[in-house]
Amino acid sequence: MTTGREVPPTAGRGRFAAVDVIRTKRDGGVLSDDQIDWVVDAYTRGEVADEQMAALAMAILLRGMTAAETARWTQAMIDSGVRLDLSVGDRPTVDKHSTGGVGDKITLPLAPLVAACGAAVPQLSGRGLGHTGGTLDKLEAIPGFRVGLSTAEVTAQLREVGAVVCAPGDDLAPADRKLYALRDVTATVESIPLIASSIMSKKIAEGAGALVLDVKVGSGAFMTSVPQARELAGAMVDLGAAHGVRTAALLTDMSTPLGYAVGNAVEVAESVEVLDGGGPADVVELTLALAREMLAAAGLADADPAAALADGRAMDVWRAMVRAQGGDPDAALPTAAEIEVVPAPRDGVVAAVDALAVGVAAWRLGAGRARKEDPVAPAAGVVLRRRPGDAVRAGEPLLELRSHEAARLPDALAAVAGAVTIGAAPRTGGPLIIDRIGPS
Repeated sequence: MTTGREVPPTAGRGRFAAVDVIRTKRDGGVLSDDQIDWVVDAYTRGEVADEQMAALAMAILLRGMTAAETARWTQAMIDSGVRLDLSVGDRPTVDKHSTGGVGDKITLPLAPLVAACGAAVPQLSGRGLGHTGGTLDKLEAIPGFRVGLSTAEVTAQLREVGAVVCAPGDDLAPADRKLYALRDVTATVESIPLIASSIMSKKIAEGAGALVLDVKVGSGAFMTSVPQARELAGAMVDLGAAHGVRTAALLTDMSTPLGYAVGNAVEVAESVEVLDGGGPADVVELTLALAREMLAAAGLADADPAAALADGRAMDVWRAMVRAQGGDPDAALPTAAEIEVVPAPRDGVVAAVDALAVGVAAWRLGAGRARKEDPVAPAAGVVLRRRPGDAVRAGEPLLELRSHEAARLPDALAAVAGAVTIGAAPRTGGPLIIDRIGPS
């Protein structure tokens, strides 16, 4: 373990002491390219201690980074591992990333939809932590579905099916994986340069030719204000451009859960409804908006994703993708052993449903995890029975809480106490898609 001493140099990266790099940023200085290359590499190899990188992360949080520093930091994290080549003939590759929300099942219908329109969609996704759900957890609710694929399997599936949703390999931006865990326990998660470089290092290393970002804003999102979300989106779009990846971002509302279902199996079921030509209006709207952005970024702007939903092509790709990854698209999804209905306390109109409260309830029911190594319960979650704008009478259901064990219900009930606001008339809400950032 190193504490303030000079560590052995890395060939071609200069010779530095970790304490000097920390001091430079602590005092508001700009880190040189060599300093950034060295400290990221040395930390990945264990030559810079956790406490030193924690101090540097805090200095970055407080002092910020220039655009050039952030770009170099991102490059250093990419260089800590492999950069994939997932090109598959004449299909352009395009990826999508969401900053996370409640009921955000959009990847499930989106990846097969965009593939049905002619693109190749290599979606390397993550697991849920806290109140935000994880795409891999949702897909693993499908009996047999396998998320751990080799690069050769990913490439073959892209060529044959057009879409793959799986876990990234351990050799993809390992510096980010190590730093992410450290930031989570040192109150440095909120640094926009570190968030942007974390997301973009992995996405650029995936090797897709284009990327669309869904930056969530609201109570159920990591970014709770539009200016904050706009700053993050701009930083990521600039990083994509700097690394030769055509990148655009949509700022989307996450004050209300997306759709009716929040959990794992329940979100898979709702996604299948969308692929079957139905589903909640907001989920369909966002799926189509992101699909159009992805297709335009991939050079397929003339494709019509709405038609691919309506005529069943997207559903065909979904079923092929599930089968290719070992799942059974016709298998029954897990169901909850315990269901608690939350009734409306009075007559009125639902004015708001707080996304954060619903997300916390789903987490307490077992749909999410407190630590990365925790298991999740596939059938656990929350189902909204009323959404903003719906009329309701006293005693009618507002929410359903679903879990595998009754002992989890009281804490979940406490989380949703007051989550649904009932008024005398509908409250005027804002648009689902707030803004767009990126090249026209």
